[in-house]
Amino acid sequence: MKSLNILVVEDGQSQREMLRDFLRKEGHTVEEAGSGEEALQSMTTGAFDLVLLDYKMPGMDGMQVLQEVKRLNPETDVVIITAYGTIETAVDAMKAGAVDYITKPLEFDELLLLLDRVAERRTLLRENEILRRQLKEQGVTTDSIIYGSQKMAALTSMAARVASSRATILLQGESGTGKELLARLVHQLSPRSSKPIVTVNCGALPESLIESELFGHEKGAFTGASARRIGRFEEADGGTLFLDEIGELTMPVQVKLLRFLQEREFQRVGGNTNIRADVRIISATNRDLEGMVKEGTFREDLFYRLNVVVMSIPPLRERREDIPALIDHFLKRFVAENGKDIVGISSEARDLLMKYDYPGNVRELENIIERAVVIARNEVLSLEDLPFREEAMAASSGGGMPEEGDGRLRSAMEQLERQMIKEAMEKTGDHQTRAAEMLGLSERMLRYKLKKYGLKS
Repeated sequence: MKSLNILVVEDGQSQREMLRDFLRKEGHTVEEAGSGEEALQSMTTGAFDLVLLDYKMPGMDGMQVLQEVKRLNPETDVVIITAYGTIETAVDAMKAGAVDYITKPLEFDELLLLLDRVAERRTLLRENEILRRQLKEQGVTTDSIIYGSQKMAALTSMAARVASSRATILLQGESGTGKELLARLVHQLSPRSSKPIVTVNCGALPESLIESELFGHEKGAFTGASARRIGRFEEADGGTLFLDEIGELTMPVQVKLLRFLQEREFQRVGGNTNIRADVRIISATNRDLEGMVKEGTFREDLFYRLNVVVMSIPPLRERREDIPALIDHFLKRFVAENGKDIVGISSEARDLLMKYDYPGNVRELENIIERAVVIARNEVLSLEDLPFREEAMAASSGGGMPEEGDGRLRSAMEQLERQMIKEAMEKTGDHQTRAAEMLGLSERMLRYKLKKYGLKS
């Protein structure tokens, strides 16, 4: 975890000193203030990454201090410390600009997770801003691609490098990973950006229509062809043609596509005139094209024409660093679209979202957040708003849900966490670095939790 410059604001001396000593032991630079007035004085003489701010203090209360901190330095993150049972104060604070809250009595493992999130958020914001600034210099915005991982940053950078070429690109990845968004980014970055990008979902078209859809047809070419029709290749002339689910193309269409890639011309269905088109092909698949080549269901010569540049988008479960940024993006979007008064998401709900495997990838996370926003009754999304909460809890407790009011929610969460850490260590052969990446944790946090749960590596 990156070292942070932290200001601890707490009127209780013993609590303040305990926090100070713990944070310094964890490698952070810490200053302390016993009141809001002292805190603001420190803000005028030093720059802080984070202010840990007790909400209830004599003199200036936490809300007043928060507002002044954000006025003095909007880039400083503020986390509110509040007593359990007064969550509404934390909600008000998040409305005023706090990034998160933590309840008393403080639990150090929860605090470490929170600091990890703050440090990661600050690092990613800085890295993303640098990359976006570089792309903006090329006249491109990347607002549609939300990420926080090095893997996606590398893919975005690669898109910038290959965009100016005429090379065909093959995007590989599971359904819902964002292949179309990456294709659009390549188009935006290319000299073709003023021309159209035309998208065809090859798997959504009936076999009898796909050739006509791609290449067009002449009047009378088949029953119902009452007039000449321009195909997608001609629509995309000068621009980009994005062929999604390329593995669904029939053999006859594969032959015509191969001829176009070789000669840059084609014929409409029912026609005999060669038509030229200046089109850059980007294709995408969630299937194993090499396996299909071996099976004889996909042409080998077409495969090598399509995969001149291959970009593989990892599933969301393999780039969990993207999840926090995606959560915040979808939350902001759906709150605005639905006119809801929601200011954030609870730490428990966020942690569970971080641990879920998302078989439907980014598309599934988007759906989960939209559903949660629509059904939420409170101003902070909670575990109750997540569709897989019951399954997760059942898995963590061997099939039984904790009874309402039995005080075992935290215990159930810890059981789930312990089980997931145990499974990650087993899958990676006790390799802590890979296990931490799989879980979306820092290695420091993983070591802490291995010790906490008595798991030996």
